[in-house]
Amino acid sequence: MQKASKLGSAIALALAASSAHAQAPLKATVIHWWTSGGESAAVKQFAEAYNKAGGLWIDQAVAGADQSRATTINRIVGGNAPTAAQFNTSKQFRDFVEQGLLNNVDDVAIAGKWDQIMPPSILQAIKINGHFYAAPVNIHMPAWFFYSKAAYKKAGITNEPQSWEEFLAQLGKLKAAGVVPLAFGGQVWQEKITFDAIFAMVGGSDLYLKVYRDRDQKAVMSPQFKQVLVEFKKLKGFVDAGSPGRNWNDATAMVVQGKAGVQIMGDWAKGEFAAAKQVAGKDFGCYPGFGPKSPYIVAGDAFVFPKTSDANAIKAQKLLANVVTSPSAQVAFAARKGAIPIRGDVDESQLDICARLGLSIMKDKTRQLPNTEMLATPDTTGALQDVLTSYWNKNQSADDAQKAFALAIKGE
Repeated sequence: MQKASKLGSAIALALAASSAHAQAPLKATVIHWWTSGGESAAVKQFAEAYNKAGGLWIDQAVAGADQSRATTINRIVGGNAPTAAQFNTSKQFRDFVEQGLLNNVDDVAIAGKWDQIMPPSILQAIKINGHFYAAPVNIHMPAWFFYSKAAYKKAGITNEPQSWEEFLAQLGKLKAAGVVPLAFGGQVWQEKITFDAIFAMVGGSDLYLKVYRDRDQKAVMSPQFKQVLVEFKKLKGFVDAGSPGRNWNDATAMVVQGKAGVQIMGDWAKGEFAAAKQVAGKDFGCYPGFGPKSPYIVAGDAFVFPKTSDANAIKAQKLLANVVTSPSAQVAFAARKGAIPIRGDVDESQLDICARLGLSIMKDKTRQLPNTEMLATPDTTGALQDVLTSYWNKNQSADDAQKAFALAIKGE
């Protein structure tokens, strides 16, 4: 691990020296969707690290993931591609690779020994046909449970739930105490990640993989999967009337303020707690599922590098790939973003107890479960989101939702 770090540092120094000889910093126009308070604080860590390494970070934040990706696509098609652009660590950029629209960063990845320091699920998303087409910048787990210590105390809850049934009982106690039990944002992607969290915890890893990875129709139409749908809909009775259309960070603010008891959200929500000067373990609690062996869903973000033949632009891409995956930048970013680093050879002292727990869990590969976007194309993901939002928001039966889900996942 130390050798990888030294090699990575050598690349950074060499590239920085190259930019100095050119008497101009290596400009990198970077498109991303990190615009909330915690996210903005996090991305500044990358910008500062890149500038110190001999570059000039030109920030182009676009609110909303879909809008940000659309901006990137339009600029690539229009011949005005950015140096780098954010995508999720998923199949979202596969089409770009197949169309020859991305540069690889193989030499940076090889020098940094990415094959050895990154989890298999991350590598499978970024390494395509033997080449590294993206630099992963974090590992997010989209199924964390964050709760207000004050709200739990008000409801007389003294422990974290060890089962789904116990979790539902705690939501009932919060409701009885006059607290919004579940802080929820009624947007299609939030409905989907909440469903996937319940699917993993209630249905188990085997069923989850049969459905999402194998697209096994028998599994989708099984009584077990129908029960997952039934349990998911039970949460509807614990959200408030203002939930439709609510942004995720506004839902997090409800927990921060003690107005709501718990939120099921990715660990990026911790950035909002940090921005509010709240401390994990003191002001709020976190747990990644029920019990010590619950599945840990692996997701994240990555930078891709649009195709260019400009020598300085290529140098900027390689310098950026090296900087954002370096141990120091990884810790600085993760500490503010709420994520965990994509590598294990980092100083954990800057990370909160939730992140340290996440790093510890990642050492147990049997608990790792790929995010659904690593297993399904964006089109299929969109179709499944439509099915789930219809089921969540309408008076639709679990049987009908199950049939619709089977058709949507079969379409890939």
